[in-house]
Amino acid sequence: MATSIPVVESSLTTPRVRIVPVEQPWEWLGAGWKDLWRAPAVSISYGLLFVIMGYFLVYLVESSFQYTLALTSGFLLAGPFLAIGLYDISRRLEAGQPASLGHALIAWRYNLLPIALFGILIGILMIIWVRLSGMMFALLIASQRMTLDTSSTHLFFSGSGLIFLIVFAVVGAVIAAVVFTISVVSIPMMLDRKVDLITAVLTSITAVRVNPAPMALWAALIAIFTGIGLVTFYLGLAITLPLIGHASWHAYRELVEDNDIEPQPL
Repeated sequence: MATSIPVVESSLTTPRVRIVPVEQPWEWLGAGWKDLWRAPAVSISYGLLFVIMGYFLVYLVESSFQYTLALTSGFLLAGPFLAIGLYDISRRLEAGQPASLGHALIAWRYNLLPIALFGILIGILMIIWVRLSGMMFALLIASQRMTLDTSSTHLFFSGSGLIFLIVFAVVGAVIAAVVFTISVVSIPMMLDRKVDLITAVLTSITAVRVNPAPMALWAALIAIFTGIGLVTFYLGLAITLPLIGHASWHAYRELVEDNDIEPQPL
């Protein structure tokens, strides 16, 4: 029997979080892959929305490289929230219900207020990240104006460019770790159950706290697959983000025990 602990000590009513073995993220990935090909048309169509979004963001800020870089890496921050439709697809497949793009796009309505509040929180973190990125660029690149065409040489073959990349990666990793910790099971949980934002976030933090090694591996896998999608000029996101989204649903289902909290209707 798997070991589990309450999210709030000495509480009988809050969710309980299971302790899982370190290799468990590979199982989640395999389950996500199966879901992807159980509903390929819906999943890939949803993934294509990320591709379109990526190209649109690049088009908006193509003359300001620092913002292009920040918004592109921002997929790691906004991804857990934007993938809510993918969680709904997996939820429906698990329940033996038909999945559709229409259902996926309006999945947020099942628990509107907590999900909307989490979206606002992610939006604030995105704004902070973009502003920090701009400040670091201005300080470390000496306010030189760079475009997508001229950026690579300067970044990888100059002292200031390399320093910027290192600082950018470290600060970005810290913010991404915070977002991962508060969101890894909270958004699927708010979709699946009638819980408030605080309960969902505390459950997510507890899942990371009691499973440090498995969750570190899971975070690395998410970063790797998202990175694959980005370096393929966003086209790979049509597959990699649905894969991660479906797998994240299975991560939530395995990490958080069922209890007396009322599930959301399908």
